[in-house]
Amino acid sequence: MAIAYRQRIDDDTEFALWRIEEEATDLYSQLQLNQQEKDFVESLSNGKRHLHWLGTRVLLRKMLRTDEYIDCKVDEHGKPYLVNLPYHISLSHSFDYAAVMISKTHKVGIDIEQIKQKVERIANKFMRKQELAFIGGRQKIEQLYVCWCAKEAVYKCNGQKEVSFADNILLEPFQFEHHGVVNAQLHKKNNVIDYTVGYMQYEDYMIGYVKGE
Repeated sequence: MAIAYRQRIDDDTEFALWRIEEEATDLYSQLQLNQQEKDFVESLSNGKRHLHWLGTRVLLRKMLRTDEYIDCKVDEHGKPYLVNLPYHISLSHSFDYAAVMISKTHKVGIDIEQIKQKVERIANKFMRKQELAFIGGRQKIEQLYVCWCAKEAVYKCNGQKEVSFADNILLEPFQFEHHGVVNAQLHKKNNVIDYTVGYMQYEDYMIGYVKGE
């Protein structure tokens, strides 16, 4: 399958979605992997995790428009980075989709989640009371997924561990639209970083994406 959706944020920043319809062997054949990566792929049981890892790497290759080997590693905080290419990257996946965001000039973060009712049961684990106060109405579930995806995107963009969604990432009130923005602040130690997070509903998925420093 080709790229399902692509959006350019600015001249140097974009994200895309890939609907994973291929078998693992088809995705694998489109990649160049070193031995360590081959061993890692073989260690994954056949299933969604296997397809997600392959799907994000195939999409990354398509977005970078290269047939050469891409040295993509993960740092001590779990943030993926490219060793020999001048791009910041962020990867995400959920059920049938892989999502990748790239930028030459800014840190980035992206998250994709399939929309399900169960998010309401765990809302108090990632939202403050004042945030929950502006959530409601017939699109409550969609709003909650915007909040989750926005906080996850900020977390990935920041790229540091020991950040609590409820305690450190705060969202300003917003009205849900199918494609909109929400303002966020990351509070860590004595620093406050402002973010404007884009979000969009795509089929029954929610995507949050952000461009940082």
